[in-house]
Amino acid sequence: MTLEKPGEPIELVYFLKSGVGSTVAFSKNGRRIETGLFGYDGMSGTAAVLQTGHASHKTFMQVAGEGMVIEPSRLQDLMEQSPSFQDHLLRYVQAMMTQTSQTALSNGQAKLEERLARWLLMCHDRISGNEMDLTHEFLSIMLGVRRAGVTVGTHILEGKGLIRAKRGKIILLDREGLEAEAQDSYGTPEAEYTRLIGFHPTNSETSRAGV
Repeated sequence: MTLEKPGEPIELVYFLKSGVGSTVAFSKNGRRIETGLFGYDGMSGTAAVLQTGHASHKTFMQVAGEGMVIEPSRLQDLMEQSPSFQDHLLRYVQAMMTQTSQTALSNGQAKLEERLARWLLMCHDRISGNEMDLTHEFLSIMLGVRRAGVTVGTHILEGKGLIRAKRGKIILLDREGLEAEAQDSYGTPEAEYTRLIGFHPTNSETSRAGV
């Protein structure tokens, strides 16, 4: 399900209760890469918070879920009525900017398996349980690589006993091991979110799934 289209007005702002939303940047020649994701910890429509009105990138649901919606004009009315609400949303925008910056650093400097580990941890933070419905196509968008690169990355993590990959599904086996694999690619945006919002989205399962 598409939530926002690049260059078009934002019709609705989505506050997720479950599932994972993905924001993807596109080039004119068809290149694409994920620049950020959010779940119950966040929202779509950050451009509406900044009152610019139009989306810069495509945002869609990567993992199915439920949520609540509000029209941008109504959201802006509420922000005018409540400065504390506006401050809260602006802090969220700052947290997402940190996530996007860390994504750029990770994509430019980290090894493929580190980047894959980071994205899987970020998705795991925002779902219930240890099974993630992620196809190789979505993973290739997340990492900005061809599907063959996704296969290499998943095989590396599987070989270390960190995940199990099935058709259209990734099962997390060792959360702590995956964090070690991600190294410093994971953690900075999460710490900034905690500082700004007051908590960090955390999967309720234990770090060792034992599947």
